[in-house]
Amino acid sequence: MTMPFEHIMKYLGSRKEKGRKRIGLLVDGPNMLRKEFQMDLEEIRDILKDYGDIKMGKVFLNQYASEKLVEAVENQGFEPVICTSDVDVRMAVEGVDMIYNPVIDTLALVTRDADLKPVLMKAMEHGKETIIFGAEPGFSVALRNSADYVIVLRDGQYVTE
Repeated sequence: MTMPFEHIMKYLGSRKEKGRKRIGLLVDGPNMLRKEFQMDLEEIRDILKDYGDIKMGKVFLNQYASEKLVEAVENQGFEPVICTSDVDVRMAVEGVDMIYNPVIDTLALVTRDADLKPVLMKAMEHGKETIIFGAEPGFSVALRNSADYVIVLRDGQYVTE
């Protein structure tokens, strides 16, 4: 006799693999969620799914973000963070917080902005793996050279460097 929820228990057990990375994901909304890039948060989640589990996912938006965008971010399972001042500063503070969070193994940033390079450097200094998602044009060379893994959205396709 099989238990009625055996398939669910098996599924949950498979998601508990040892060695999976625990990811903290921070998205620079004003810089990356633009029509010209056509960046999709679901695609980013799918790319990271093979690497590990997103334990914290935050999308930083400025005060001009539409309600529709905020709702879309929430519907994707991310926490929208509305910033009345510079998004980069708030994102950097959250990034440093994740560096010192023992639940997080890997810090993933979605940005093109070199202002966040010190966060990547501090993460690596503290033994965290780093992943950077960027987009062309305008993806900072300094960021590319500061992360363990680099993924670039170029011409609608994600490529690794």
